[in-house]
Amino acid sequence: MSEYMYLLTICLPLGTLLVIFAMKYWSAAQQAKALAASQSEMANVLASIDGALSDVRTRLSAVEKILKDVE
Repeated sequence: MSEYMYLLTICLPLGTLLVIFAMKYWSAAQQAKALAASQSEMANVLASIDGALSDVRTRLSAVEKILKDVE
């Protein structure tokens, strides 16, 4: 067996393992970035919902006050 073939048969499996672990690391990093972006977007949505809920509570208390005054 030639020296070239010997090195090729050693390096290809090792290179394959290196590529697999690199892809796994890259995938985990991309998922973490997506999760962080999703969480910040979710925080903004929850803040807007909280504002709307506060407005609804204010209106409801005004309606309750009017109904109590009517009785």
